[in-house]
Amino acid sequence: MFILFMVVFFVFSSMVTTAFARLGIPPGVAYTLFLFSLFGSFINIPVAEETTYEPIIGLREVRFLGIPYPVPYFDWAERKVVIAVNVGGALVPLSVVLYEVTRLILLGRFSTLFNVLLATLIAALFSHALARPVRGLGIAMPMFLPPLIAVLLGWTLGGDNPTLVAYVSGTMGVLIGADLMNWGKLKRLGAPMVSIGGAGTFDGVFLAGVIAVLLV
Repeated sequence: MFILFMVVFFVFSSMVTTAFARLGIPPGVAYTLFLFSLFGSFINIPVAEETTYEPIIGLREVRFLGIPYPVPYFDWAERKVVIAVNVGGALVPLSVVLYEVTRLILLGRFSTLFNVLLATLIAALFSHALARPVRGLGIAMPMFLPPLIAVLLGWTLGGDNPTLVAYVSGTMGVLIGADLMNWGKLKRLGAPMVSIGGAGTFDGVFLAGVIAVLLV
């Protein structure tokens, strides 16, 4: 099991660092981002708390002539849902995107920036259409469809930098379309906490960008 874990760790870290290197990030920084993503997947930062009311059916005891009878009754129960942001699955990809967007602005490549924004909008709409709120679980969607959509957007809108368009549209498309655009539904999922970015490094937000970059 230890050997298998080391093999999986090496393969996955190589995939992630290779993807970041193709975005122009130095290998040392890329490996650091991978470690932040891995360990940050266990860290959720609360950002909001929503309150919702759910119908419940309870039982109370009523006595008649000394004989107890269970009587059902209808009531409303208050439930609080904590909305958090996952460090590995949301903040790390977001930091990479902000770095790349800032570099485009400083280099004056506004046509590429426009294509990036357009691809992100299209990917977000696709992700929103595919995402389904699952009660007790969170926002679920097919894992491999967002990367494929990002690859197609990288090929069609990427121009001379399809890798960047694929990564930004892959990560931000899922983050915006699946999570943020379903914000109003999060409090009705029946879970005590909902994490934007989900399960961190293995969440769709992170994997969408990595897989998309490797496939372009």
